[in-house]
Amino acid sequence: MDFNVQSLSKTFGEGRHARLVLQNINLRVRSGEFTAIVGRSGSGKSTLLRCLAGLERPSRGVIRMDGQPVTGPGPDRGLVFQNYSLYPWLNLAQNVAFGMELQGRFSRRDIRERTAYFLDVVGLGDRRKLLPRECSGGMQQRVAIARALAADPKVLLLDEPFGAL
Repeated sequence: MDFNVQSLSKTFGEGRHARLVLQNINLRVRSGEFTAIVGRSGSGKSTLLRCLAGLERPSRGVIRMDGQPVTGPGPDRGLVFQNYSLYPWLNLAQNVAFGMELQGRFSRRDIRERTAYFLDVVGLGDRRKLLPRECSGGMQQRVAIARALAADPKVLLLDEPFGAL
């Protein structure tokens, strides 16, 4: 997996209400590398990650993953947000399984096994039937991390996910 970001800019709003959040960002991340984006609060780090994940479209520039343009979300990119992002009506196991079920590339058995494995990895295997409202913030964030890992993305984008742990 290689990420290549060329001349990326992102503006929110239009006209006199326009707010430039990212300007002329160039970045290359090669397979096997770990990269940290550091900046003050409000500097656009989360917006950049949302663009890399395909959840936001850049105003200018291009993002490529393995040479292919990123035009929307895809199973090759996992994103863990800084805020809790669980479905409140699903139990912990169902939340972990959700992404794998959407992809359609995992068998029911694989989904069951991967769900159990990654809940164990984050220390919540014995809590799989709990609903998010029955869990602490740290537990909820560990479930979000397990969900991202279980879906087996090529790249994992982390937006300050450990703040609640």
